[in-house]
Amino acid sequence: MEAEPTSPPLSADDFSAAVTAITSAFGDPTRRQIYLFAHERNEGVTASEVAERFELHANVARHHLDKLAAGGYLDVQVVRMANGAVGRPSKRYRATATEVALDFPVRHDDLMIALLGRALELLPRPVAEAMAEEVGETYGRAMAASLACDGEGQRSFRRALHAVADALTAHGFAAHAEGRGDALRIVSDHCPFGGVAVASPVICAVDRGMVRGMLSALYGDAVAETAASRAFGDNTCVTAVRR
Repeated sequence: MEAEPTSPPLSADDFSAAVTAITSAFGDPTRRQIYLFAHERNEGVTASEVAERFELHANVARHHLDKLAAGGYLDVQVVRMANGAVGRPSKRYRATATEVALDFPVRHDDLMIALLGRALELLPRPVAEAMAEEVGETYGRAMAASLACDGEGQRSFRRALHAVADALTAHGFAAHAEGRGDALRIVSDHCPFGGVAVASPVICAVDRGMVRGMLSALYGDAVAETAASRAFGDNTCVTAVRR
């Protein structure tokens, strides 16, 4: 029996581009809900229907729908006014057959991560956490340098927080930003460190440091604290942030 042909390994650039594309379409939690709303309706949805359903301005609803359409997740059909009536043609958005999923694994070096966990276990916990957070902060600042190349200068705190969540998603964390009044946080639905973080929870200090490093470069001094972690049995990893 002939072996099935295997696809070539995905390059780091291709992987990053694919994750960025998905993040652009689904990084906003409201946009994800809008997609699910359209996906459940065989006849599709209009911007006015979405605006009413999610209590949005029609222009905001249209922006979300167009963003999903640009990513290939919604088809757009222009509906003309009946009987020659005067008025602006409306657009109806229907979900395509595109699967909203990464069809390739998040790649990371399991051996090096396991080695890092073992090495940190040899140190007193406060020292290990401080070291892990410092490494994460340094890396976060380096990540923010590329995000700051858009000429926007220093961002508002909330915009910086969303930029950090997008950057974390591109690095395998599947993160999004949430805000409730003054309580802001980054929720990560996936941990690229896998089971190593459960065995060595001190590694969680790395992503906490990444958040702090990126925020300090994009906005200014900020405090990042671990509010929940899969390593301690929580359903998600949550980093609470404040100015």
